[in-house]
Amino acid sequence: MSWEAWNFAFNVTVPNLLMLLMGIFLRRFRLIDDNFCDSASRLVFNLALPCTLFFSIATNHGDLQQHIPIIIYGAVGTIVTYLMLELVAPLLVKDPRERGIFVQGGFRGNAAILGVAYCAMAFGSEGVAIASFYIIVTVILFNVLSVITLTRSLSSGRGGAPGFLSMLRGIVTNPLIIGILFGLPFSLFSISMPEFVVNTGKYISGIALPLALLCTGASLDFRAMFRASNVAVLSCIARIIVVPGVLFLGAWLYGFRGVPLGVIFLLTATPTASASYIMTRAMGGNSTLAANIIALTTLGSFFTTAFGLLFFRAAGLF
Repeated sequence: MSWEAWNFAFNVTVPNLLMLLMGIFLRRFRLIDDNFCDSASRLVFNLALPCTLFFSIATNHGDLQQHIPIIIYGAVGTIVTYLMLELVAPLLVKDPRERGIFVQGGFRGNAAILGVAYCAMAFGSEGVAIASFYIIVTVILFNVLSVITLTRSLSSGRGGAPGFLSMLRGIVTNPLIIGILFGLPFSLFSISMPEFVVNTGKYISGIALPLALLCTGASLDFRAMFRASNVAVLSCIARIIVVPGVLFLGAWLYGFRGVPLGVIFLLTATPTASASYIMTRAMGGNSTLAANIIALTTLGSFFTTAFGLLFFRAAGLF
């Protein structure tokens, strides 16, 4: 394989890995703590990351219609992989109450944070813009399908299942979805914003990914990996190998090439979203299992992403 392919894979994955490691060390030396991570995570989720997605879409005029195929593919691909995991869950997971956790851990990727970070490192602003269009529907589907699968397997759980109106309110008020939807009219109708507004947005957006990666690293519990069960390992394999493999192959067969194909791979190869732990715990499920899946996929995804980038770049696919 060429040096260019090695250099590309190295430059995309290693900076993100180093930011995660920095978060681990800052936590270890008590320069950041749980209170900082909670506050910073809220800042990223409610302001910085929505701002990033908004300006990525709003400043790319006329791109919405061009990217409708990738929006549709993201939606269809998410549903297909969800159904696939639902079908195999009874065969692989003995405890019915853990099947929903297995499914959620397998299909619900951290596309909005780590995925966007990967795309920014690999393809710059173009990659972030395409990623923003891809996750328009997937962010919604991740939440809806997670509630469905957990409700199916945790119907007798202590926390019960959230009602339809509660679920709908959570989707409508999701800051990431709001940021994406607010940016669509600017892209669709080629509406320009004053330069000072764009520059301010860049300042706010600039803190999103570094701060998110630091908090993710500080929140990791590597001891949980050594307590991981077979269910966690199987969900990890699904999340970082099976799902990205299926979706990448489907995208290639569909006809995606170049940057869009690379973005699809990077978004689908991400580890399990940390929100899966919060939702599992709130609904009375095995939160330890959910945490184990997040820890395993976070570590494993860096290796699978790096090797995937190396192979696909060397093959000239993007």
